[in-house]
Amino acid sequence: MAVASALLTLAAPAAHASAAPRAANGGPASAGCGGARAAVAAGLDGLVTRHGIPGAAAEGSDPACGRWTAARGVADLATGRPMNAGDRLRIGSVTKTFTATVVVQLAAEGRIGLDVPVERYLPGLIRGNGYDGGSITVRQLLQHTSGLPDYVEAIAVTPVDDWRLRHFEPRELIATALRMPHPDKTWHYATTNYLIAGLIVEKVTGHGVEAEVNRRILAPLGLRDTYWPGDSTDIRGPHSHSYFPTGPGPLADGTEWNTTFGGAGGALISTPADVNRFFRALFGGELMPARWLAEMRRTVPADPERLWPGARYGLGLIASPLSCGGMWWGHGGTVPGGHRALGATGPGGRSIALALTKVPDGDPAEADYRAVVDSAFCTTDRTPPQEGS
Repeated sequence: MAVASALLTLAAPAAHASAAPRAANGGPASAGCGGARAAVAAGLDGLVTRHGIPGAAAEGSDPACGRWTAARGVADLATGRPMNAGDRLRIGSVTKTFTATVVVQLAAEGRIGLDVPVERYLPGLIRGNGYDGGSITVRQLLQHTSGLPDYVEAIAVTPVDDWRLRHFEPRELIATALRMPHPDKTWHYATTNYLIAGLIVEKVTGHGVEAEVNRRILAPLGLRDTYWPGDSTDIRGPHSHSYFPTGPGPLADGTEWNTTFGGAGGALISTPADVNRFFRALFGGELMPARWLAEMRRTVPADPERLWPGARYGLGLIASPLSCGGMWWGHGGTVPGGHRALGATGPGGRSIALALTKVPDGDPAEADYRAVVDSAFCTTDRTPPQEGS
């Protein structure tokens, strides 16, 4: 989810380092994490000082040396409060992985068929303008190969103040998508797909997708900082603000937003720690049997103009190549107000979660953002993990 924005030069706020890295048991993290943390921290500093991101933070985790955090810039331009990796933020399309996980869990239980047409669950919903729910499967929804357009593209070009605080119903947004022209590519990223997936969850369980995510993921994993905001336009508890440009001049504060606009495809609020915990649990086999996780990891080529070069897409999962070989697996998210989040797990079980308070502007900034993720996995730590850390 994104809003087109003009490139803006911003006086960078002063950089702030986070506290020393900590291991999972609460003690100091091993020096074996030091190289990755230093590389990520340097990358965050570049996003702040060179590209005008007000604040950037990360939490990393490694089985050998525990958890660590890094933060640069400020969480609030008005007060100058330093950025903190423990702050909540809107995680945008990272929400899609939570929704896809519930759908695949229901498939594992025999309640949803991944290769069953949408029409069987939601008769008449996808019909008209050449769209047919009888020829679109659940798998194609989760994989973005349904051939459906993205309603976000129709709404985000209208004046922001006309829609940023209003309530949206999923069926209203789906209807908007069905009036749009057909995409011209086989793989087309569309939040529309995930609103439909959410309605399928509701149909087969009798509960909204939000309740099922809460019951099946958030509560069992103890993700206490992750929640669905509903119509509330605020973020509860300690949180970073988010910012977006509206033209020459100061950045606009986009923290206040009604994210029913994103729904099952983009409404969740979380923290880097909770996002990391979720992806570790998913890839660690805590949320579904291995056979069904393998279904999530069956990928198709993604559009490099929409995702990163060489990226592939599974069922609510992005797989992206690393400069050192292999892939990271996870998902990124962007919300119209300016927050950007990412959760990823790489070879060896190392994971990283990022939080930005503004979307990078332009190709150089986007490339530096990608480099931060790459550095988390491809930096070689010269110091071996210490015993007992």
